[in-house]
Amino acid sequence: MTRIKIKREQKTVEQMIRLYCRHREGNLELCADCTSLLKYARKRLENCTFGENKSSCRKCPVHCYRPDMKERIRLVMRYSGPRMIFYHPLAAIRHLITELR
Repeated sequence: MTRIKIKREQKTVEQMIRLYCRHREGNLELCADCTSLLKYARKRLENCTFGENKSSCRKCPVHCYRPDMKERIRLVMRYSGPRMIFYHPLAAIRHLITELR
């Protein structure tokens, strides 16, 4: 079974982390902290118990992130979320639609 929704979520998270690392931290390439966060987020999405039926992570009843990584991804999303519409509009619109479901 293809996991299209999970792959799309992974791509969106990667775009958000890259946007944060470049614009907030001033790095041209992903730094070590952002790389580890990206790997962690990909792994969490890949192992999501809801699979293709998942909602956005914010609305999820299961909190699968460790507290330190949860805080880190929260900072990334808080910074990148509003800016995604300018840098990755299609991903931002898809994410908003997912949030509304």
